[in-house]
Amino acid sequence: MKGLYYRLTTSQDEETFVFQENEPVSSPSDYHVKLQVKACALTPINNKLISALYQSKEYVPVGRDVAGVILEVGPKVSFFQPDDEVVGILPLDFEESGLHDVIWVHEHHLVHKPDKVSWVEAAGTIRDGLCVYTALHSLAHLTPGKFVLIPDGASPFGTLAIQLSHHRGATVVTTAHGEEDKLYLEKIRPPVARVVDVSKGNVNLIEKGMEETSGLGFDIIIDAGVTLYNTGDSATKPTLLPHKHEILSLLAVGSHWVTRQQYLQLDPPDSNILFLKGATLSYLNEETWNLSSSQQGKYLHILKDVMDKLGGGIFRPYLDEPVPMYEAKVFMEMVQRKEVRKRLVVQL
Repeated sequence: MKGLYYRLTTSQDEETFVFQENEPVSSPSDYHVKLQVKACALTPINNKLISALYQSKEYVPVGRDVAGVILEVGPKVSFFQPDDEVVGILPLDFEESGLHDVIWVHEHHLVHKPDKVSWVEAAGTIRDGLCVYTALHSLAHLTPGKFVLIPDGASPFGTLAIQLSHHRGATVVTTAHGEEDKLYLEKIRPPVARVVDVSKGNVNLIEKGMEETSGLGFDIIIDAGVTLYNTGDSATKPTLLPHKHEILSLLAVGSHWVTRQQYLQLDPPDSNILFLKGATLSYLNEETWNLSSSQQGKYLHILKDVMDKLGGGIFRPYLDEPVPMYEAKVFMEMVQRKEVRKRLVVQL
């Protein structure tokens, strides 16, 4: 079977993403289902994490967020039947690309897809929905009436985070990375409390945030990355990411800061601010659920709830036009370089 793979160790004259034929590495167990893939989302490869966990790997399969129809089921499969429409996230150590036409998947990595949800919507929402649930519920304990700051709301993750926050009765403030982002965010219904355009570099995010929260700060902040230090060209090339000191200043007493900054560095004065405010800091690692099977039932419950909210219209993902299979390599290179804003999904 032909699929798309990412080469972990490359020289300058080698391609990073390659199509190659791969035979199934192992026979399916009694708990596997045979899945005909209909759509597969393209998400960046965390090569540092993969290299640390699997040092002997040379190629990593591309495409782990899949939606499709079940062709066969193993004798001990209890959740699914042939012709069921499903969606799921392939495990981190999965050996086959999600861009294969047919793959064998353990039933504990899949949930049913709602009938009125398209293949592209399902595959393009499942991972971001999982991350949003992890951030807002598992880490930040979102409840009605909270003030939530979501920088970079015009992104696949940010869009769903805004929608889930609104659904839970929170007041949301977000930032835009340009006029196009601002227009998109202003059209979200129910509307966000304020959209702060940080692209011009002359906006005081702390002032705007404190004004919106009556000087109390935000109960929950979920960043999309932070700026750790001011560089010499900060004045001429303003960064679109909030500075860590801006986030620390905007935290309310007893608040939660959920960061996606893998290598966040906090100095003693930063830790003292968190201590004085009684605030908590959590790291959002989207692979946590796949790295441990101790809470498999909770993981599947979250995936099911994500699909239920997608089917109910609560989640409206930020998707681009479907990508044909023959263009998957080019678009995946753009995704890896973070050159695309919307979620890209390959339609098989």
